[in-house]
Amino acid sequence: MPTSSAPWLPSTWLPSTLAPGLALALALGLGGACAAAPTSPSPGEPAAASASSASAAASSAAHGDAKADPRAVFGQATPAPEAGTAVAIFSGGCFWCMEKPFDHVEGVLATTSGYIGGPELAPSYGQVSSHATGHAESLRVLYDPRKLSYERLLDVFWHNVDPTQAEGQFCDHGHQYRSAIWPGTLQEKALAQASKQAVEVRLGQPIVTEIDDVQAFWPAEDYHQDFSTKDPQRYTSYRAGCGRDRRLQQLWGEGAVYGEGQDWVVQAALKAGLTPDGDPAGKSSAP
Repeated sequence: MPTSSAPWLPSTWLPSTLAPGLALALALGLGGACAAAPTSPSPGEPAAASASSASAAASSAAHGDAKADPRAVFGQATPAPEAGTAVAIFSGGCFWCMEKPFDHVEGVLATTSGYIGGPELAPSYGQVSSHATGHAESLRVLYDPRKLSYERLLDVFWHNVDPTQAEGQFCDHGHQYRSAIWPGTLQEKALAQASKQAVEVRLGQPIVTEIDDVQAFWPAEDYHQDFSTKDPQRYTSYRAGCGRDRRLQQLWGEGAVYGEGQDWVVQAALKAGLTPDGDPAGKSSAP
């Protein structure tokens, strides 16, 4: 793979120019959308490996630094996190491209591509991609709150999306590609809102990223999980052909993809009158 012309990205993330990546993406039949791999089952049909958590764990081990959650099974809503862990859920367009940045964050235990935001139960890729449900392609991040803060996760999220783009992300258009944050507590919601206000000031444009209360998260089919390591050439070509990194660099500069650290989110929260724990000053989120 050619060395990237963008020093802020690893050489394995995109070709040296956009055009070859786009040409290869089209040749592979990507069609400008986060699509299923040619070797995967037909859209709407679960991969055989999705049927057991044991196979998911084996898949994680087989693909190096990719982090799969063995409790995330296609067709089943993810269970509550175990004691000592926490969950954050984000929508940022193609879930293939949201996994890898979070996999590299210290304190992240597992990432799962999936669907959230619609009333339908057990949605499939085929249903979501054909607008048959109200879900968005999303990422569930399981992390250790003793090592990693929600503020830092917000930092990584914002630096991986174009928050000014409505009803899509980059080359992918449609409600299923909307950007959104799905806080699970009042503290998380307050932090998300404070960070959104800071982003709007920084970019000087209206921010259309949604902030919605968390709902059931449905893991995607197994062939979507850890896609950047299962098929790195296709992943890299799609990512470059979609113009994702080019736009992220325009918006965020050197902070693109990996973020700038949690400090700006913490400062935004304090400016909004929140305590260091994310609560409104003088108020408690406890029921």
